[in-house]
Amino acid sequence: MSDDLALKDLSEVADAIAAGRITSVQATEACLARIALWQPRTNAFLRLRQERALRQAHALDKELAAGKRRSPLHGVPLAHKDMFYRQGEISTGGSAIRRNWTAPVTATVLQNLDEAGAVELGCLNMAEFAAGPTGHNVHHGHCRNPWDATRVTGGSSSGSGASVAARMVYGALGSDTGGSIRLPAAACGVVGMKATYGRVSRAGAVARSWSLDHVGPLTRSVRDNARMLSVVAGPDANDSTTSEKAVPDYEALIEGGVSGLRIGLSLPDALVPVDAAIGAAVQAAADALGKLGAKISAVTLPDFTALYRAAEVIVKCEAAAMHRPWMATDAPYANQVRSRMEAGYFIPATQYIDALRLRAHFVREFLDTAMASVDAVLLPAIPFPIPTLQETDVEQSGGPATLGMVARFTGLTRPFNTLGLPTLSVPGGFDGNGLPIGLQLVGRPFDEALLYRIGHAYQGATDHHRKVPA
Repeated sequence: MSDDLALKDLSEVADAIAAGRITSVQATEACLARIALWQPRTNAFLRLRQERALRQAHALDKELAAGKRRSPLHGVPLAHKDMFYRQGEISTGGSAIRRNWTAPVTATVLQNLDEAGAVELGCLNMAEFAAGPTGHNVHHGHCRNPWDATRVTGGSSSGSGASVAARMVYGALGSDTGGSIRLPAAACGVVGMKATYGRVSRAGAVARSWSLDHVGPLTRSVRDNARMLSVVAGPDANDSTTSEKAVPDYEALIEGGVSGLRIGLSLPDALVPVDAAIGAAVQAAADALGKLGAKISAVTLPDFTALYRAAEVIVKCEAAAMHRPWMATDAPYANQVRSRMEAGYFIPATQYIDALRLRAHFVREFLDTAMASVDAVLLPAIPFPIPTLQETDVEQSGGPATLGMVARFTGLTRPFNTLGLPTLSVPGGFDGNGLPIGLQLVGRPFDEALLYRIGHAYQGATDHHRKVPA
């Protein structure tokens, strides 16, 4: 029963707990059994909170027996990227610098999950200070893809993607500055939502770039993702960038279907060359949605060159500002991470301000061109097959080929951080090597519900998200 239970989706498990068919303890034990099997193969967890998780599960089972169900996540085991603070506990941010640093506060998103009755299994691997799209980490060990341990997981939320894909947890929290939720979701074959900027609080999380950071869930299905986002989203007095806009019950809105919806298809070779297998998967997804009644049309994305450069300026300057106290010392950064942080010190303030000012122009341009006559845009997440850890290891080989491949990872994800638009990554099939292919759906501001609706309809017509690594 243990493994069968671990293979069920979050929503199935949560509903079974609520109905009394299983207990939170049983679900937690099922996850712990999967962790024992898969942690040596993936290195997804940095710290496992086994005893505390079981205590939480026991307490939540007692609450439910007494008639108290906190939320649709009551009793469900989850985990989070090791950048969300829990007061009095270590939070490394994937670094050696903070290996023994204890957090003074608890992140708002963790407070939300606590109040919702989720069980916390532990803290997940990540790129050092969220600075890397592949999942490499020289301090804590690289995270490895459950589909092929020689391949990258995508980053920087590497452990979040790997743990959900390997069915070690039912869902996980990640963050996204240039694709760090969507890249692991795509590379590991799971669902990841980068919601609208300001939809989810970043308070109590390691910052990479205040202007570009987003927080969101990674799950096995769109339904599960919608359920998690409804819990973690919302205004927060501790994060002045959060929106006061009401948070809907996203799960309740996923069943509308796609009939009549206008979906723009983009295979933006002019921006980033798209591998033939990836392009075919995106086209197949468009065809599947068309058969469900969506109106599919080709759209051309604006030239993202200037936008991408603006994003580079913003993230380098803001990361340099955050890391200034450590950069003045011989703090033990990985060489490439230190280089990326230092780059911000050589960018003039005027260039940074210009980049910030251009963001509104870029948003308007995208909405007025690519989305002028469509409700959502469909495009690839990672435009090439998932590479190996070795060929993307910038610490071992910092040559032009390696650096170029790593840079191309975020070619189709980073623009949407700069735009702040909601973007959903869903599994779109597998390539000839059995590696996942990820799709992106992009919507207008605060249109997460529509993206979930499209993604859910697509998952109803396909079974890519049901496949499990062996």
